[in-house]
Amino acid sequence: MHPDDTIAALSSAAGPGARAIVRVSGPQTRSIVAKLFGEFEARRHHVLHGNLTLSGVHSPLPCTLYFFPSPHSYTRQDVAELHTISSPPLVERLIADLLSAGARAAGPGEFTSRAFLAGKLDLTRAEAVQAVIESRGDDLKTALAQLAGNVARPLDALRDDLLNLLADVEAALDFVDEDIEFVSNTATLTRIAAGLAQLQNLRRQLDARSVSGSAMRVLLAGPPNAGKSSLFNALLGSATALVSPVAGTTRDYLTATLALDGATVELIDTAGLAETADAIDAHSQRLGRGQRADLVLWCVEAGGPAAPHFDAETVQVATKSDLSAATSGVATSTVAPGGLAELRSLLSLKAKAFVHSPLAPSQSRCRHHVDAALDSLRRAHSHALHGDPAELLALELRKALEEVGTMVGAVYTNDLLDRIFSRFCIGK
Repeated sequence: MHPDDTIAALSSAAGPGARAIVRVSGPQTRSIVAKLFGEFEARRHHVLHGNLTLSGVHSPLPCTLYFFPSPHSYTRQDVAELHTISSPPLVERLIADLLSAGARAAGPGEFTSRAFLAGKLDLTRAEAVQAVIESRGDDLKTALAQLAGNVARPLDALRDDLLNLLADVEAALDFVDEDIEFVSNTATLTRIAAGLAQLQNLRRQLDARSVSGSAMRVLLAGPPNAGKSSLFNALLGSATALVSPVAGTTRDYLTATLALDGATVELIDTAGLAETADAIDAHSQRLGRGQRADLVLWCVEAGGPAAPHFDAETVQVATKSDLSAATSGVATSTVAPGGLAELRSLLSLKAKAFVHSPLAPSQSRCRHHVDAALDSLRRAHSHALHGDPAELLALELRKALEEVGTMVGAVYTNDLLDRIFSRFCIGK
């Protein structure tokens, strides 16, 4: 994929619709588009209304042309977007005519990779583009925040500080025989500690995002003695949770993985929610409320209280339906035959519909570099603390800088870029 080629691709969703967007980027964009649209003036933020003349199509095709001249575009090249009717045969003909006019079909993620190579995006923001496309729910907020730079900006600041520290350390090496102090040992330790804290915070964020992998987290909540632990055990098919007729038996929360028809669910059993003066009970309830969940099963006996507000979809489950008929919610019983069939079926359907979107940046890639940078900074801190030779300190600082630089794309290889952008759809 040569960056000086002019590329073209459909950038909107394929299929019939009100509008299709075909994007063109490269040095020959204006001349190629002019062969179909007619000559036009290349001005910044230029919007033109006209028609496309396509081979084999007798009637002109209405089109709105958006032109972004270099370097004021996504790729820093001339970019044109052709907005027209989303008729698959007409869109295919349009792209074929653009290719015949001198363009090349874009590869997966090639527009975004050009934006990265041109310095318009760092690597974490480039990965965020794909995450925004594929995200759902709260993941969209995370991806949009990263696209806005909330990952790159702190890492850029960290790189700047480590580069300045490394420059001071290496300058001292050049004047080792002189009585010149470029940076004190105390300042060195403080700056390394600040970098360690920032990377550890990023590591915690990555861990928090990857809780349970792609498994849907299902929280069993409800008043004390509502049958949550019995339901937890019955769904798992094992006596994992302690069950007792005494209210408040569950003091901590329990988690377990449940497989349902090829889907995976993480069940969380929590302490009963009720007003209490007992400090231990109150702490248990805070632990339960603090659990992140994708689905809450509000477990109550027939006529029990309505569910309080949860930051997740909530389904009412009527427990002990063998003792009293349920008037609302999913009726369950841990002793009656078939008492869990409807609930299992519901959980299976929701787990299969739940898709944990890829997070940006790529978790495995980012985690690897964060861990390596942390290891290097810890060794650098140890060298500074024990007064080891400055060459060892400089070596570890260089290693940490390389890992952080690779994370944001200041240091990269073609193999790394291929792995990242091959996951993109064509046209992005």
